[in-house]
Amino acid sequence: MCGIVGVLGNHEAAPILVEALKRLEYRGYDSAGIATVNNARLDRRRAVGKLVNLSDLLVHEPLAGKAGIGHTRWATHGVPNVGNAHPHRAGGVAVVHNGIVENFRELRAYLAEAGIGFETDTDTETVALLAQHFCDQGHSPVDAAAKTIAMLAGAYALCFLFDGHDDLLIAARKGSPLAIGYGDGEMFVGSDAIALAPMTDKISYLEEGDWAVITRTSVEIRDSHGTIANREIRTINIDTAQVDKSGYKHFMAKEIAEQPTVLQGALAHYINADATGVALPAPGLDFTKIERMTLVACGTAFYACMVAKYWFEQIARIPVEVDVASEFRYREPPVTPGTVALFVSQSGETADTLAALRYMQGKASKIVSVVNVPESSIARESDLALPILAGTEIGVASTKAFTCQLTTLAILALNAAHARGQMDDATLAKHLADLRSLPGILNLALGIEDKVSSIAAELSEARDILFLGRGAMYPLAHEGALKLKEISYIHAEAYASGELKHGPIALVDPHVPVIVMAPRDALFDKTVSNMQEVMARGGKVLLITDQKGATEASEGVWNTIIMPEIDPLLAPILYAVPAQLLAYHTAVAKGTDVDQPRNLAKSVTVE
Repeated sequence: MCGIVGVLGNHEAAPILVEALKRLEYRGYDSAGIATVNNARLDRRRAVGKLVNLSDLLVHEPLAGKAGIGHTRWATHGVPNVGNAHPHRAGGVAVVHNGIVENFRELRAYLAEAGIGFETDTDTETVALLAQHFCDQGHSPVDAAAKTIAMLAGAYALCFLFDGHDDLLIAARKGSPLAIGYGDGEMFVGSDAIALAPMTDKISYLEEGDWAVITRTSVEIRDSHGTIANREIRTINIDTAQVDKSGYKHFMAKEIAEQPTVLQGALAHYINADATGVALPAPGLDFTKIERMTLVACGTAFYACMVAKYWFEQIARIPVEVDVASEFRYREPPVTPGTVALFVSQSGETADTLAALRYMQGKASKIVSVVNVPESSIARESDLALPILAGTEIGVASTKAFTCQLTTLAILALNAAHARGQMDDATLAKHLADLRSLPGILNLALGIEDKVSSIAAELSEARDILFLGRGAMYPLAHEGALKLKEISYIHAEAYASGELKHGPIALVDPHVPVIVMAPRDALFDKTVSNMQEVMARGGKVLLITDQKGATEASEGVWNTIIMPEIDPLLAPILYAVPAQLLAYHTAVAKGTDVDQPRNLAKSVTVE
């Protein structure tokens, strides 16, 4: 979603702000802008589209000043145009905002009664207008910001900059993440640590309801009750090379290629040295006391949960419910004693998932999260946070985070099965050994790329594509369809193979490719029967299977992608690779924006 950055520095702020905004591009945006204070004068520049447009504008209309704020906007209220772009300004107040002010209509009515008009279609403009309104009444910038924040309902991360004050930023957070960076006589604000990494590695995160008064030499944080709060300053290690393409054409291509390496790191973190057991972070989980699990997530993380349902139920014998986070709390599900709630989120800031987590607080016996950002809100509010250790993921379409989520969930399911007596020591050791061989198998799987590229050239001509799978391949079919939709804009749908004849088969014709994900496992023959039904109706089938499966069932198919053989338990992790590569190369063939597809954001921090 929207990216925020603020600087109180010793050098010109504009280039620092733009560079920090570049590091937030991965979040998704449609316009960008910055504001600075120079010689006590507030000014701003804004542009629609890519950051290069803002950079070009700053060449012709530079902004001086060592204090400033910047923003990349993902439109929620109002179309993407210069007028709606941030920073928003009212008189001597400039504001950048991530989130949604839910009571903006009431605030507009309040301002209208005071004779104050509006220039934009956004909810954020009300924040700037309120702050200026209170300044006009004689309040100091700090008091004006405090009074404004107190009137807001909804989710927000805010940063205020004031005319005449080149040593003051005011930041506030409710629902959307915001971090403060500590430098040497300098201070910074950012939506996440990635934006601040080149400037400082010392970060503190505002907690829910916090607001902060920031100068170059001090930070005063107050909580939602107005009490001064101390927030831990952490040293964050972010490899700045991870936000570089390292010679790849796209971040997505780089992140697909990184999967063997990051999986190896995740496996080393959770599996002991002799591969006989699993080590979870303290306080761990007592699986013998778990009666039920509820898994909640959005998008790709939801499909990771769908796969995990098969694992937990089949090998650990734990009943599992899987829910889309955006719907979960609205149906007010009853929670029985002994229920563990598990939340999966790459960013750890996904608004719907965080809201679902808070619904389960006080209801579930334990709250567990599987996240890529250990300092995130979801991680901090969990009883147990399990890092997936994927490293920074820049591409909007998740790749290495998905396979690391699956790997972490597979390890957790194996640990649960062993703890509950459903798996003996020898079987656990075998599965852990198979897991440790997974990075090498993924490396082999990446060798299909040339063939995938040629297949994708034909897929790029299709308007509709179907994905089929059975068992744990069913969620993978969904993930393949989602990836294709996200970055190629081709309409794609996934179905359980057995459901094809209950309606979707009506869509089959020679112009609708059908991608069948079918390793040679216990369900293979049934999947092949469904595949034959497609071909009998003139369907164009792409079969993704292993060598045994290809030998038995490739006759009559349009094309075949052959994967390495693997334990069926781990096949969903491996088969994520062809799903990702098909989407990537189809998007490349179509010429779409692979890393920043239209209308999408990496971290969805509004409901």
